[in-house]
Amino acid sequence: MKLLIPPPVYALMLGVLMWFLNDKVPIVHFIHAPWNKLGLALILMAVLFDVWSIFLFFKKHTTPNPMKPENTSDLVISGLYKVTRNPMYVGLQTILTGYAIWLGSLSPFFVLPLFYFIITEMQIKPEEAILEKKFGQDYLNYKNSVRRWL
Repeated sequence: MKLLIPPPVYALMLGVLMWFLNDKVPIVHFIHAPWNKLGLALILMAVLFDVWSIFLFFKKHTTPNPMKPENTSDLVISGLYKVTRNPMYVGLQTILTGYAIWLGSLSPFFVLPLFYFIITEMQIKPEEAILEKKFGQDYLNYKNSVRRWL
């Protein structure tokens, strides 16, 4: 199952679960309008970060395809990649956080750790193993100097 489901699909599936929990099992609706619209601002910011992160791959003339990390031809370590090794996944996590804020009840927030766990185990760790094998010490140096998430 590792590297078989694209990370945005995981995010979409968990977003549906968040909606379901908010609709059917809302626990304490505590973020009311207009404050819940802060979630939309967070989503927009995360989308811009994701687009910027993808652009950095194109700038290096390498693939951003998370399903085929072995096809990457160069390490991307500039921009947001100086802060986190996985800015696109941080972006997806932030989009889900913004969505939870927009929904407004506590229930959707319980899904956020699930996304973190799934992406770490099913995507990030397999990617890291492939990149270590492909880029050796260069990737290990990068890995030791920049955190996986934040």
